[in-house]
Amino acid sequence: MSSSNPASATSGNSVYDITLCVDDLRAALSGHGIVLPSLRVDLSSFAGAYRPPAGLVALGNCNAATARRLVTVLRGLTETPSRPPLDVELPAVPRALQGLRRTLRRYLDAPCSDVQLCLTELVTNVIRHVGEGTPVRVRVARTDGRRIRVEVTDPAGQALPVSLPGTLDDEQGRGLALLDAVALRWGVEQGVDGKTVWCELAGAE
Repeated sequence: MSSSNPASATSGNSVYDITLCVDDLRAALSGHGIVLPSLRVDLSSFAGAYRPPAGLVALGNCNAATARRLVTVLRGLTETPSRPPLDVELPAVPRALQGLRRTLRRYLDAPCSDVQLCLTELVTNVIRHVGEGTPVRVRVARTDGRRIRVEVTDPAGQALPVSLPGTLDDEQGRGLALLDAVALRWGVEQGVDGKTVWCELAGAE
């Protein structure tokens, strides 16, 4: 006897199977620090011609930071498996910088003076323009096996870095001037919990 209730359909594409798939996908994404709030089984997309309904998984919308993280994860799947990203939470204080540079060097296991320099400047920017002691999250990952991405997140979403005319010798503009000179690219992403300033650099071959 067939059931008229889509949720009770039993096949390789049943709602039950798709729900498990969505749960697995949500858990897998969470393992990479990715949350898609609108990820769900889309029952409204069932067409009457399907018996039993095949079902769709709705990924929904995400912000730029989440999309960037998805790009990083998916690119990483095509490369030789590597270690998980470096993820550190700490107060933005000058005395933490030396230890942070050592942690970065151990994580990358290669000469990384440019990466250390950019990370130092990003955290120093928080100290200078947001406030000493501000809690920050530092994340470092290889994006595609050839680039290194550095992210520093702080809760001050409206305190955006501004590139001012100047040189590497100017104290106020030194951080962004260094990013322009050393990084392949850099940017700022705003979210509900603050902002992330990121940069990408060439990794060691």
